[in-house]
Amino acid sequence: MLEVRDDNAAAFEELMLRYQGRLVTVLEHLVHSRDLAEDLTQEVFLRVYRARKTYVPGAKFSTWLFTIANNAASNALRSKSRRREVSLEGRDSGPFGARPLEGMVQASSGQIPARQLDKREMRDIVRLALEALNDRQRMAVLLSKFEGMSYADIAQTMELTPQAIKSLLSRARVNLREVLAPYLEHGDHPGTKSQGEP
Repeated sequence: MLEVRDDNAAAFEELMLRYQGRLVTVLEHLVHSRDLAEDLTQEVFLRVYRARKTYVPGAKFSTWLFTIANNAASNALRSKSRRREVSLEGRDSGPFGARPLEGMVQASSGQIPARQLDKREMRDIVRLALEALNDRQRMAVLLSKFEGMSYADIAQTMELTPQAIKSLLSRARVNLREVLAPYLEHGDHPGTKSQGEP
C-alpha cells in the first residue's frame, strides 16, 4: 500500500489481485447478491485508490480494507432497504443449485459424484446459516473464520471493542449451532422442521 501511495500502478494491481476474490466473498455474504458484491468491491478499491495519499500504516492493510468494505456494505444495505428492492435473480437453493432439474439429471447420469453433492449441499447449508445471523454477527464471523483476523483487528474494522467482538462471536456461535443442529442431527435444512415436530 505504501507503493500505491507513491503512485505505483503495478502495486495497486497486485493489491486488487490479492484481495478482490476475498472481498467479493465477504461482501456477497453481507449483501446477499453476487452482482452487488462485485460492484461494491470495485467501489472499495476506488475508495482505496482515492485515499492512497492519506494512507498511514497504523494497522494492517487488510484491517483498513475490510473497514472500508464494511462501511460500503452497510451503506448499500441502508440504501437498498430505503428503496425496498426486490431481487429477481435465481438463488442457489438446495444441493442442486438454481436449476434443480438439471442438477438431478446430471447426478442420476453419474456426471456429478455424490461426494461433490455433499460438499455443495454443506456449502448451501452454511450459507443459509450465515444468512440467519444479524449483519454484525455475520461480518464478525466472516472476518474471523474466512479472513483469519484477530479480535483486535475485527474490533478495529467494525469500530467496536475486542470484548464486544468476543461477545458478538460467542452469540453468533450459539445462533449458528441452533440453526445447524437440525441439519446435523436429522438432515433438515435450516428453516424446515423435522418429521416428528408440530
